[in-house]
Amino acid sequence: MFQALIEPLQYGFMQRSLVIAILVGLLCAVVGSYLMVQRLALLGDAISHSVLPGLAIAFMVGANIFIGAFIAGVLSTMAIAWIRTRSPIKEDAAMGIVFSAFFALGITLITVVQKDNKIDLNHFLFGNILGVTVDEVRDTAIIAAIVLIVVILLYKELLFYTFDPLGAQAAGLPVNRLNFGLMVLIALTIVASMKAVGVILVLSLLITPGATAYLLVKRLHQVMILGAGIGVFSSISGMYLSYFYNLPSGPAIVLVVSGLFLLALLFSPRHGILIPSLKGRIDSSNIY
Repeated sequence: MFQALIEPLQYGFMQRSLVIAILVGLLCAVVGSYLMVQRLALLGDAISHSVLPGLAIAFMVGANIFIGAFIAGVLSTMAIAWIRTRSPIKEDAAMGIVFSAFFALGITLITVVQKDNKIDLNHFLFGNILGVTVDEVRDTAIIAAIVLIVVILLYKELLFYTFDPLGAQAAGLPVNRLNFGLMVLIALTIVASMKAVGVILVLSLLITPGATAYLLVKRLHQVMILGAGIGVFSSISGMYLSYFYNLPSGPAIVLVVSGLFLLALLFSPRHGILIPSLKGRIDSSNIY
C-alpha cells in the first residue's frame, strides 16, 4: 500500500499535478461556500464559462492567458450587474444571457485560433492537470494565497453580507464593494482551477465540497474547513485514480467529490435520506 502511494511521486509531472490538485481543492471549497450559502451556484457557472473569450484573446495577442481569463470573468460579472440594475430582467436570467454569450464567443475565438495555429486549447474546457508547468504551479499558488488571505481578513464582513445583505447595508458595510470583491475572488478561483478541471467541471469543485460539508456541520467556518478537507481529499484521490486506472484527471476528481456528496446525502446524521428509515427500524425493533 505504501509503495503504491509513493510510486506516482517519483515523476515530476505527478508532483506538480498533486500540488495543483491540493491548492485547487482547498481554494474552490472555501470560496464556493459563499456561493452555496447565497444560492448563487449559477453565478459560478456563468463566470467559469465566461473566461473562455479572455484566454483566447490573450493567446492571440501573446499575453498571459490567466490575466485574460481573469479580465473576462470580471467583465462578465459587471455585465450581469449592469443588466440586472438597468432593466427588469432578473439576476438568474441575466446570468444565463451573459454566460451563454461569453461562452459562444469563447468557443468561436478558440476555433479561429486553432485554424491559424496547430495548438489545442480544448484542454481549458476539460482540464489538463498532468500538463501543468512549474510556472503554472507558481501562479496558482500566488492566486490561492491572495484569495485565502482576503477571505481571512474579510471573514466577518463577508459572513454578515452573505447571510443578511440588507442588515449589512443598514449597518453601514459597503455591500456593493463586498459583492464585487466576492465576484473577483470567484473569478480568481476559476482562473486558478482552469488547468486542473477545466471551465466546464470547475463548478463541481466550487459547490460540491461545500454542499457535502453543509450536510454534516452547521456553521460557515465549519463548512469551509470540512469542505476544504473534502476538496483536497477528492483532488488527491482523483489524481491517484487517474494514474492507476488511466482515467482523465479532471473528471476523476469530480466523480470522487460527487460520490462523497452522495454518501453524505444518504447517511448524514442530520439530513441523511436513509437515516430516518434506519432509526425507524431500530426503534421498532426495540418494541419487541
